[in-house]
Amino acid sequence: MEEVLTPPTETRKPLVGKDLIVYSMRFTGEDRSKSWLHTWTTLIALLIGFIGGFFATHWGVKLAFGTLMGFSIVKFFMIYHDYLHGAILQKSGLAKFIFAVFGIFVLSPNTIWKRTHDHHHNHNAKLSNSGIGSFPLLSIKEYNKLSKGLKLLYRAARHPLTIIFGHITLFIIDFNLKSILKNPKVHWDSFVSLAFYGTMCYTFYQLGGIESLLLNWILPFFVLHGFGAYLFFVQHNFPGAEFEEGREWDYSNAAIKSTSFLVMGPVMNWVTANIGYHHVHHVNHRIPFYRLKEAMAETPELQHPVTTTLALKDVIACLRLKLWDPEKREMVGF
Repeated sequence: MEEVLTPPTETRKPLVGKDLIVYSMRFTGEDRSKSWLHTWTTLIALLIGFIGGFFATHWGVKLAFGTLMGFSIVKFFMIYHDYLHGAILQKSGLAKFIFAVFGIFVLSPNTIWKRTHDHHHNHNAKLSNSGIGSFPLLSIKEYNKLSKGLKLLYRAARHPLTIIFGHITLFIIDFNLKSILKNPKVHWDSFVSLAFYGTMCYTFYQLGGIESLLLNWILPFFVLHGFGAYLFFVQHNFPGAEFEEGREWDYSNAAIKSTSFLVMGPVMNWVTANIGYHHVHHVNHRIPFYRLKEAMAETPELQHPVTTTLALKDVIACLRLKLWDPEKREMVGF
């Protein structure tokens, strides 16, 4: 596991609010060659997993290639996420094409992802039952005001099974089907995404049978969407998280106090493109993923976040959190 970095020896007045955001701008410079290196190597690994699994005959080999494809998609999704934030590969026609196709491929068209994710960044740590770009979170008082039906929906939205089966619950239903029903003209790309996904399911089944369909097409997406959904959950739902309402809310404070530092080893940091440094990302989403660690190391204000891990006890502790208790100023269960 990586250790939390200690502050540099230099002393200066602590940075808060806009001053912290301005200071973070020094880390937004992109290394174009590094951005492309990560993009191409991850894309190649993804294609190896896809093609290798398609042509493999033994189920064990298919499983291995399917797993490779799944984790490669996770990494590429994080790169895609950085691209849509404007952190990397801007003004590149090739990058625009690659990521547009990728968004369709992973059931996350860029128009929907950017709209909902930008909303999340602008409303991080605000209590809401909307669930736009995030998991809904209410105070005990507001939850008790809900009807029985709305309470049931709220519980379902935060249930572990909703996260584990994020492939179906979040990406197929919430991201795409709901968008099509809401405004089919605007969200035509959701229709394309679902049509492509369905076509590939049929193709894998016809050419390789149920084994190929499950191990080399559906499994990688379950890895991506289930693991991705949990990462997104744990980054904002963890013991020690703080939430504010109204005038008390501040963008940079929300980034530091309501966003976790998910401590992982070097392999998982590679797979997730350093998304564990999420508090740094929320301070300034234009910092490229490969500079998040550097930004934390050189910014004392970012070096004492609340941390969590992927250890089972920490996963359970995070999943148990359901509501905000304003009196205790902590997240609690039902």
